[in-house]
Amino acid sequence: MNESAPESMQQDQPISATASALPPEELDRMTDDIVAALKTVYDPEIPADIYELGLIYKVDVADDRGVAIDMTLTAPGCPVAGEMPIWVENAVSAVPGVRDVKVSMVFDPPWDQSRMSDEARIALDMW
Repeated sequence: MNESAPESMQQDQPISATASALPPEELDRMTDDIVAALKTVYDPEIPADIYELGLIYKVDVADDRGVAIDMTLTAPGCPVAGEMPIWVENAVSAVPGVRDVKVSMVFDPPWDQSRMSDEARIALDMW
């Protein structure tokens, strides 16, 4: 798990590959690269990336290098609800070694500001 991950990600939404057949160093590299890719995706209305906002609930890396992502939105009626999963899929698909990406939109539990990292709180001046 990436040490720079927001606290909410470290506790509630781990990037996982349980009993992975992937070599640990490859899994670590992929994990870091996936997190970096997720940090390139921004909600156009909020000046913080979706990872730091806590919109990524789960990332699973399978033995075949397929990646499954559960994500949410700050509000179910978000104007980019149909586009953002495609942005996430495109960003993570560009990571070397990733075979395919499946993004699922989930709303349980509902997102709230407690899921944001300190970095996002600073960017949004929400202390």
